[in-house]
Amino acid sequence: MTESFLKIEDVAKETGLTKRAIRYYEEIGLISAPQRSERGTRLYTQEEIEKLNKVVLAKEVLGFSLQELQQFIQLDEEIEKRRRDYRQAPGPKKREELHQLSEGLEKQINFIQYKMEKMQNFKHELEELNQRITDFFRQERQD
Repeated sequence: MTESFLKIEDVAKETGLTKRAIRYYEEIGLISAPQRSERGTRLYTQEEIEKLNKVVLAKEVLGFSLQELQQFIQLDEEIEKRRRDYRQAPGPKKREELHQLSEGLEKQINFIQYKMEKMQNFKHELEELNQRITDFFRQERQD
């Protein structure tokens, strides 16, 4: 069974990113350089598209900066490496690999929790500002 590849145009449609953003993410190391055809066309695997979708999720939903995205991807890659190592490790080593995987996941969870708290605080500030404006208009109508 041969692996199917998608061109950058198709990847852009599937991920919601622009072709320019995909090339930029490759340039700064958020994603690895994909295979290329004989003519130099970028060819992406499903695994690479899934990685891009993680980047989009972290950027749009969690509001990660580029630096935070790089840390997120590095941690994700480390967790995946540990997962592979765990499967291949002999019995006694599996426990240590599992412990390290757990530590990596804990870091990721804590980082996401931190971002969520910051977003929640910002939301509350916006709600308070909106309430003050609403109160102003309400008071204005009563005068």
